[in-house]
Amino acid sequence: RHDIRNDMQIVLGLGQLLEDRVDEDGREYLQTIRDTGEHVVELTRSSRDLARTVAGEDELPLEPVSLSSTLQSELDRRRQAFSHATISLDGDVPDVSVRANDLLSSVFRNLLNNAVQHNRSPSPAVEVRVDVDDDRDVVLVCVADDGPGVPDAQKEAIFGKGESSLDSPGTGMGLYLSREIVTAYGGDIWVEDGDSRGAVFCVELPRSGR
Repeated sequence: RHDIRNDMQIVLGLGQLLEDRVDEDGREYLQTIRDTGEHVVELTRSSRDLARTVAGEDELPLEPVSLSSTLQSELDRRRQAFSHATISLDGDVPDVSVRANDLLSSVFRNLLNNAVQHNRSPSPAVEVRVDVDDDRDVVLVCVADDGPGVPDAQKEAIFGKGESSLDSPGTGMGLYLSREIVTAYGGDIWVEDGDSRGAVFCVELPRSGR
């Protein structure tokens, strides 16, 4: 955490120096670099809580978190990062709060990254849907892709620590950590088959008040 923060502070500092040295075309890209860098720094502040939770030393501190602002911010970041992909939202995100913390954005980021990075299509398509279950007082967020899908035998194994395919660009920790985070929230996460092809990753989160 210390090393990451130090390196990102250098990146952010140099980005600030470049502010008056880029033209209008480059200003948008520079702002994306700065926003992403600040987001990384924020995540390091929460990683200590997550590490203690995974180790069983402590409980993850929870608070009401706006689902719409968290999910929309991550959708915007992923669209910038994956300009070759189509990442769409089916309908609107309800104005509800869930019991979580600032690590919730990491869960959505991992699911969106997986949906694009494990798809060999030159133009992956990802669709996000959000539903509220008033009877159970939970919110369901589903990320559907048009990739190769997940075999039944691997639907549970992919959430294990270090699980990753040989051609995967990741470490295999993303889904494992996502499950640890969601479980600490009192929620659930799973994968199912898409309607025609691909996979659908679903996250169920408890609402935080009405």
